[in-house]
Amino acid sequence: MKQIKYSKFFLLVAIIFGLTAFAQNKSKSKKAPNLLIILADQWRGQALGFEGKEPVMTPFLDNYAKESLVLGQMVSNYPVCSPARAMLMTGQYPIKNHVYSNVNSSSAPFGIELEKDAVCWSDVLKSNGYSNGYIGKWHLDSPYKPYIPTSNNVGAVAWNEWTSPDKRHGFDYWYAYGTYDEHDKPMYWDTNDKRDDFKYVNQWGPIHEADKALAFFKNENGSIRKTDAPFSLVVSMNPPHSEYQTVPKNYYDLYKDVPLEDLVKDPNIPAAGTELGDQYRKDVRYYYANITGVDEQIGRILQGLKDQKLDENTIVVIMADHGNCLGKHSEISKNNIFEESLRIPFIVNWKGHIQPRKDNVFLGSLPDIYPTLLELMGLKDKTPKDLDGKSYAKYYLNGKGEKPKEQYILGAIVSNNVNINTGFRGIRTNDYKLAFVKKKGKGEYVLYDLKADPFELNNIYKSDLPIVKKLQPVLVQWLEKTKDGFVIDK
Repeated sequence: MKQIKYSKFFLLVAIIFGLTAFAQNKSKSKKAPNLLIILADQWRGQALGFEGKEPVMTPFLDNYAKESLVLGQMVSNYPVCSPARAMLMTGQYPIKNHVYSNVNSSSAPFGIELEKDAVCWSDVLKSNGYSNGYIGKWHLDSPYKPYIPTSNNVGAVAWNEWTSPDKRHGFDYWYAYGTYDEHDKPMYWDTNDKRDDFKYVNQWGPIHEADKALAFFKNENGSIRKTDAPFSLVVSMNPPHSEYQTVPKNYYDLYKDVPLEDLVKDPNIPAAGTELGDQYRKDVRYYYANITGVDEQIGRILQGLKDQKLDENTIVVIMADHGNCLGKHSEISKNNIFEESLRIPFIVNWKGHIQPRKDNVFLGSLPDIYPTLLELMGLKDKTPKDLDGKSYAKYYLNGKGEKPKEQYILGAIVSNNVNINTGFRGIRTNDYKLAFVKKKGKGEYVLYDLKADPFELNNIYKSDLPIVKKLQPVLVQWLEKTKDGFVIDK
């Protein structure tokens, strides 16, 4: 009789233990994922080793890409720093979020900056228990007088500004600056610093920012973030943005002996002896060196995530705000319709959830990232209703489901004479790019066949082409949808 009682007792203990373990495992499996976004500035999507298009070395991303989702057709819809960053943060196109030009003292009178009451994805995460951190370049707040006494604030246009705590959009940990391009001696404001308390660091920016990211993951004594809360972290590195020659020598040395003819093979590079052709030849080794340096720092950050056993439940996004022509097409950098300006690296990893693959079909846009990430993180019902972007979370997971049919591109609204009715507006698909471009008061359509002419050497626009008749109404629809005052007036 006693034996039966003991057996029942042990059976009951086993059931209780099993139910407890099941509940713990279930709770663990439903733990909110962390989010890490690594954002580089002015890194064109063609300049990745695994792409095989340019002789650039990116060994860390080459390996990481094999276990991640790589979207090869992701574009920066407005390929300029502030508008691109605002689209990423707000999920809205520039006219709606009011950042339709670079943020500086020339555009400040037009109210161009990230609005204090904008609901960014970081605000949503904050209100749902996340501990958020931001490291590096922000470039979304207008400078105001007296200007911060940094070197890029003393000319005709001021660029750099402190971000007050009430404008940080849910980021608790703050180690950042507005915009500043002396990469070998960067400057930062720490979380509790006042406007005049900025500090300079005698270290290459990406290395220093990677160090700060590792400290954020380690979180000694819980001094940086809440230990019991999920986190998001943005690491926003300025290189490979100019100034290119401030890159550490060890990265430049990897390219110094590469024959110049191996670096200037593409037919859209202007000839030697032209201003931008010579500029390309001067800068290309330094540009690649910056990319290789950033690649190594990304590798350090990813290893740090793994060392702290955070990689299993962290969504990682590696991307750029826009690309860089570097002189190709006789364009000095970005803010134009060409692929080198528009296309950006875009790598997403979430172990056990997102199926690793290279996808060269999906037409990614910056405003879609916000709702997509929130849905992946289980916060679909918390997503604001007034976003322009659309969630493609299901497609990210396994490549099945709805895909965008086109990308809306815009740009060239100049900072010192802000006028929405300037620049270009266009539609990009996998095969074609149709845009209306205004230069010096005149406008014209351009059409590129991206498959037959990947270097965009020949404008094949004719009004009676079937593809033109198909895409022109789509462009008009996008102008109406985004309430864009741009006028197509040939």
